[in-house]
Amino acid sequence: MQPVGRFATEIDEAFPNAIDPLALSLNENPFPPLPAVRSALIRSIHAVNRYPEFLPERLRGLIANRIGLPADRVVLGAGATGVALQALHALTTPGDAIAMASPTFDGYPIIARMARLKSLTVPLERNGHNDLDSLADAAASARVVVVCRPHNPTGTLAPGAALLRFLRRVPRDTFVLLDEAYIEFAAPEHWIDVSALVARFPNVVVVRTFSKAYGLAGLRIGYGVASPELAATLWAQQLPFGVAITSLLAVAASYNAEGQLLQRIQAINAERRYLQMRLSATGIYTTDAHANFVYLPSRGGRGRPWHEVFADSGLQVRCYADGGARITVGNRASSLAVLSATGKATLGSRMR
Repeated sequence: MQPVGRFATEIDEAFPNAIDPLALSLNENPFPPLPAVRSALIRSIHAVNRYPEFLPERLRGLIANRIGLPADRVVLGAGATGVALQALHALTTPGDAIAMASPTFDGYPIIARMARLKSLTVPLERNGHNDLDSLADAAASARVVVVCRPHNPTGTLAPGAALLRFLRRVPRDTFVLLDEAYIEFAAPEHWIDVSALVARFPNVVVVRTFSKAYGLAGLRIGYGVASPELAATLWAQQLPFGVAITSLLAVAASYNAEGQLLQRIQAINAERRYLQMRLSATGIYTTDAHANFVYLPSRGGRGRPWHEVFADSGLQVRCYADGGARITVGNRASSLAVLSATGKATLGSRMR
């Protein structure tokens, strides 16, 4: 029999990101589970021989009650990506078009291919914002259009008034996936009343996740909010026994520890501002991010490309074809490692 200590070591080796301050490519929460969540998950071990609910009605009701909506407005999935995939399966047929920004969250081009859709991509504006006018134009030829708010990978946030103008332009037979995976990091004045939104626009699905601010990425819990009719269509795609028994316990514990969760969100936002301030002091521009990451646009030929800078540093960051780089906000050690890498690159550029 394999010794327990050896097995624990293998777990650490299999999941290095749990302890690695240089792993900054996936926008993971740098904090471990909240104490109450950890306790709930430990207790759940005693029930893993049992199936979860056939359909996750209790979790659905818990989330709906929290956001102040009837349960029939909520659908669940394996993270925000799972909800989006269910929506594509329910609302599209192969050959339909899906419109999205470029660059955007890596999962959307993947699930578009899985659903055998044709992707229509719209470049971002120079400041990293969604070009909502061009996305609305593309939506006229698409079955689905995706808007991330805050945007991934730039972290920019479309003003509420601009989003409403966009939604008014989208044809009612085109569905909108409004991805709010990072909304908890945005200031309260930037939040939009999802109940009023889906009532006014019955073609909208608001997608959220417990992976980012809540730090439950490994549990794969996401949800969508839509009108009763649209939610019923998506709920029909709900996989029986598809939501783990741990999900209800972890979400309930997270909701009950809201004060501690808010402190963590504030700490991450403060660390993001610190990193942005220090980068700006060295002449490095970052977009106006409202999430748990910063985005460095292409250097435009000034100095080494970001992918080369970070390749030499040992840091794991997400680099894009347009030359930009997205860096997850971690702890202070993570920020100092980023500043060290960019500082060396800036110094090298000045010496040449």
